[in-house]
Amino acid sequence: MPHVELPRDLLPADGRFGCGPSKIRGAQLEALVTRGATILGTSHRQAPVKSLVGSVRSRLADLLRLPDGYEVIAGDGGSTAFWDAAAFGLIERRAQNLVFGEFGGKFAGAAKAPWLQAPDVRKAEPGTRSSAEPVAGVDVYAWPHNETSTGVATPITRVHGDEGALTVIDGTSAAGGIDFDVAEADVYYFAPQKNLGSDGGLWFAAVSPAAIERIERIAASDRYIPEFLSLKNALDNSRLQQTLNTPALTTLLLLDDQLGWILENGGLTWANARTRESSDALYAWAEASDVATPFVADPADRSPVVVTIDFDERVDAAAVAASLRANGIVDTEPYRKLGRNQLRIATFVSIEPDDVRQLIRSIDYTIERL
Repeated sequence: MPHVELPRDLLPADGRFGCGPSKIRGAQLEALVTRGATILGTSHRQAPVKSLVGSVRSRLADLLRLPDGYEVIAGDGGSTAFWDAAAFGLIERRAQNLVFGEFGGKFAGAAKAPWLQAPDVRKAEPGTRSSAEPVAGVDVYAWPHNETSTGVATPITRVHGDEGALTVIDGTSAAGGIDFDVAEADVYYFAPQKNLGSDGGLWFAAVSPAAIERIERIAASDRYIPEFLSLKNALDNSRLQQTLNTPALTTLLLLDDQLGWILENGGLTWANARTRESSDALYAWAEASDVATPFVADPADRSPVVVTIDFDERVDAAAVAASLRANGIVDTEPYRKLGRNQLRIATFVSIEPDDVRQLIRSIDYTIERL
């Protein structure tokens, strides 16, 4: 496929705009080489690694401004493992799942476990969102904070359903990039390979006292729960500053450095302003364009960390993405299952807003010449 060679003065300083794994800052890699030299290859049951786990948990608590009684727990396996763990150890009888993209749908699939009642699935077309509604008998209300596949973001507001019902939020692509009040959720879980600038393989969750009580009560019941998917095991091990199995130490080191960087710059308030600066530039460009438009029609639903842009038939978005890639600007392709003529661009907190502005100039230059 032919491509357009971009002038050097149009190129971003860093051409990584993928939605996961995300761009990792150079300072994180330096920390991995220096600090990591004393940690990588050592026992995860000894003080150096436990101190690292403790630092990550403490910094996550600071970043999320955890209320009294909330705890950060960690587990192996990423968000996919957490969905199954929630089906075993968090959903008591029935969940309500909001589905407006790929990842909300995956949790809804896990909630169809045979020992649970069929979930109440509220589905919306991609590019829009559904809303939670109290329903008798539902004890978990679950949805993504940010749908990575479509670029839809949702408000986090506790659902007041049956007494004891929990609000459970997937923060994987939002955590560290979108400001919110964590007290509106009982469980805010995520893997760290998006705004938190790390690799996959681990999950973390901020859990309320009500969620802790639920986890412990189900674990004490006669329900079968595999050891690897036990939230009680994750809770108990986290309180010892460790995980059930050997954690990915590289992931922890990258995450700890990223958390320190975000907190030093002003925490979620600063991160939110930074991601919105980048995403606002893209949305404004698309709205002014005669060939592009934001895929998410309602501005209130547009994500500040994952921007999806549709193109009309005059533009072959796949050819644009391929041409950008040939110039070192990578991972702007749309989510594969969405199948739209669009670009999907991450504006995570590690991505420089000036690089986003350069990307816009590069896209315009490419479209004009393809």
